[in-house]
Amino acid sequence: MASIRILTYLPNPRVWKATIAGRLSGVEVDVRGAPVSELSTWLWDFDARALSNTEQEGMAHLRRGGKTGFKSGLFKSDRFLRLNPFGTVPAAFDSKGTVGVFESNSIMRTVARLGRADSGLYGSDAFTASRIDAFLDASLIFGRDTQAYLLGMLGQDILEADHARASQAFWTYMAGIESALGNAPYVAGESLSLADICFVSELALLHNELRNRERLVDAKLVPILGRDVWSAYPTAMKHFHALVDRDGFSEDCGPYMKKVGVVAK
Repeated sequence: MASIRILTYLPNPRVWKATIAGRLSGVEVDVRGAPVSELSTWLWDFDARALSNTEQEGMAHLRRGGKTGFKSGLFKSDRFLRLNPFGTVPAAFDSKGTVGVFESNSIMRTVARLGRADSGLYGSDAFTASRIDAFLDASLIFGRDTQAYLLGMLGQDILEADHARASQAFWTYMAGIESALGNAPYVAGESLSLADICFVSELALLHNELRNRERLVDAKLVPILGRDVWSAYPTAMKHFHALVDRDGFSEDCGPYMKKVGVVAK
């Protein structure tokens, strides 16, 4: 039996935070979900599953208003909303479905806490763990603004304001990562940690913009991940691609990066 279960839309690089941490620390992670276009016909619950047309009619009372990224109503059980009061995905649960955890960084931390103590993913003491937390917190603005930018690409027009905010968040975050890697081989210090996993997952998600190159050109906008990224942040980008190809990461990253048209440097 898996130690933790996650409901999410697929593919979702932010869920890799948990699956990568699980592989590296010996935790079995059960991921359940479907593409965004299909998840609106699923029951959102610890026992999440696709619903037949007949079941959807019988569960009409569970249809709730859609959240960010979902246009239609969503079938959310009372248990789901009790365990995750914000009603969003990814949502994680303990093996019995009695405790819920939300937000991808917190889900990743849960996996690390469940894993082997010698994995080192969450530091070796209070200070190294807190340093890792600091990098995870620093990723939040980057993640928020890039998500708004990428979701905007699903619409008819790419908003210049969304692009500008995502660009600023990206450059700020990457400047910190580049500086950190100038002093140590990994983001938070001398060994691989949750900070590296978060960095890879969030940056991989942004690569979705490259699937919309032509639309960016039409909007007279330059891709955030343009050619100057390698010259501005060579150490950070090299670290990213090295981890993408590393065991534990490549199982998730490899197929996804090929799908968005990126090859390893």
